[in-house]
Amino acid sequence: MRLMVAAMAMSWVAGARAQSRNQGRSMVVTRYGIVAAESPLAAQAGAQVLARGGNAVDAIVATNAVMGVVEPMMNGMGGDLFAMVYQAKTGQLYGLNASGWSPKALTPAWLAKRGIHRMPHYGIDSVTVPGVVDGWTKLLAQFGTRPLSALLQPAITYARQGFPVPEWDAMYWHDLAPALRRSPTAAAVYLIDGHAPRLGQMFRNTEYARALQLVARGGSRVFYRGELARRIVAFSRQQGGAMTRADMADYSAAWVQPLAVTYRGWRVYELPPNGQGIAALEMLNLMARFPLAQWGHNSANALQAMIEAKKLAYADLLRYVGDPRFSHIPIAGLLSSGYARQRAKLINLQHANCQAAAGTPPPLRGDTTYMTAVDREGNMVSLIQSNYEGFGSRLVPDHLGFVLQDRGALFNLQPGSPDELAGHKRPLHTIIPGFMSKGRLRIAFGIMGGFNQAQAHAQFVANVADFGMNIQQALEAARFDKYTFGGCDVQMESRVPVSVRNELEARGQQIKVVGAYSAVMGGGQAVERNLATGVNFGASDPRKDGEAIPEPAH
Repeated sequence: MRLMVAAMAMSWVAGARAQSRNQGRSMVVTRYGIVAAESPLAAQAGAQVLARGGNAVDAIVATNAVMGVVEPMMNGMGGDLFAMVYQAKTGQLYGLNASGWSPKALTPAWLAKRGIHRMPHYGIDSVTVPGVVDGWTKLLAQFGTRPLSALLQPAITYARQGFPVPEWDAMYWHDLAPALRRSPTAAAVYLIDGHAPRLGQMFRNTEYARALQLVARGGSRVFYRGELARRIVAFSRQQGGAMTRADMADYSAAWVQPLAVTYRGWRVYELPPNGQGIAALEMLNLMARFPLAQWGHNSANALQAMIEAKKLAYADLLRYVGDPRFSHIPIAGLLSSGYARQRAKLINLQHANCQAAAGTPPPLRGDTTYMTAVDREGNMVSLIQSNYEGFGSRLVPDHLGFVLQDRGALFNLQPGSPDELAGHKRPLHTIIPGFMSKGRLRIAFGIMGGFNQAQAHAQFVANVADFGMNIQQALEAARFDKYTFGGCDVQMESRVPVSVRNELEARGQQIKVVGAYSAVMGGGQAVERNLATGVNFGASDPRKDGEAIPEPAH
């Protein structure tokens, strides 16, 4: 008996040692599907779709619809959507750009006549046509196996019956309450007795339930040509906006070819402009010139190289990226190895560059809130959807229960700029889905958070490719964020060692320390598929309320 107890004790100690790690939670591991989202309720809705025989695309549409109900400040039917779909049977990767365009009449001249000389951040002149519903429709038409009407039912139920508000969203809601009070229709929908709902308080949105039910019955037609379009246009007119029925009816999401670079043997994919994904790829091209793995994760040298790569890549982003239908974007030149070699020479490991400027890429020719899912067949979806800033334009059309996005705020009024405001033009976009592959491994990932996203993608890829992390570790690892385009200011999570932060400051970086798991860094989700074994892995960022939820056995 004594020997048995001793053996059990030794076994427990060995197990405890095996669990000594700096990873807060384990990955979800299963032969069945996984849905990872910023809300467990949304991820669960997607997992239930998988259990009923739906595929990853079906699951992600159901998940996205629920996210619009339970995290309304971040996303909903008034926003935009981007997605990448990996089809297991063909091995092909497809990209969808469901970002909306500006009203045809919304031009710099239109704004000037109203005495507006800077692009508004909120209000009706920041509103662009919402792309998400057409995005759902095109995803399902190409890859889905279930009707939209069935996939919207969980979202309709949560909107009608209500849900208890979780931790992070309660904080977001509280911070945005003053802005909501300035808009009567927004306050009526999103505040309870004039206040943001508290943690655990039930929130219902019966108007949104009705709008979702209309889309469930009538599809995208009712949104872009029917009752919802009429209400959006009437509200815009009431607010003095430029939106017309034709702006809604003529809109269409577009299938696009993902861009890719090779980094440490991984093929990393992003969608082409008008999104910022090209900046993540340029960052990786620059980072590839330095021995990050040799230096170590979050060492002073590794962080210096990555921060400086971010500055250079984002300078090019600001200089060249807009809607490719309106201006030439030198994509092939920006992603060429020769350009990376040239730009990498500007990175000084001992001195920060506080005035990073755009480069001149060679004239080469070439092709042009986050959630993810993988099903048991290995189909994968990387999808991101957003209103842009919290509660978007802060405007809610009468009786629709959702805010209109403020993506138009990302236009500028500078003549000749690739992102200059024009009618029926898509703005420079911040939201980007990611995908990467190596051998028999496939990873779909994304990290939300405005202009944090491209630099966060590059850090995630480096965590996997340079530092050997699994996808949960790669999401959890301490990150930096430089949200601005100029200067040497950098935000860094407190988990980066003090000695490293001090060394970076000695090199000229101006470090602002934020929390250990800061919302400033955004939140991410990831799923991985091992094609050789058929095993799926799921991960969810602790910077959000979310979870990776496996499909139940059946």
